[in-house]
Amino acid sequence: MAEINITPFTDVLLVLLIIFMILAALITPPGFEKELPNKNSTNANENQNKKDNIEVDVNNKGVIFVDAKKSDVAHIYADMQEASIKKPHKHVSIIADAKAPYGIIIRILDAAKIAGLEDVGFVTS
Repeated sequence: MAEINITPFTDVLLVLLIIFMILAALITPPGFEKELPNKNSTNANENQNKKDNIEVDVNNKGVIFVDAKKSDVAHIYADMQEASIKKPHKHVSIIADAKAPYGIIIRILDAAKIAGLEDVGFVTS
């Protein structure tokens, strides 16, 4: 009984895969010019009263404080929603240590978005 030889088929698939990988690397979407703000630039949010901001502090070990109240990743959404009810401007200032875990910062941003807080900023030194 004759068997089907799949070696040429595999060779063709690998060549096509290599061609598509090279083309995908060469075809990049066009960029656009952007001007990033300096950390010394003024912003309307910086002129707001600091006590009206929701402050989220994250230290280098990932411990989270929402308005000086200790929180954790599991309860960050509830704590931010509670803080947004108390604060009229609903501006979130994230004060994160330079060595804070990046995943926790992303979860804070997600919780702020889900809580309806879209005015989020990072505090720099």
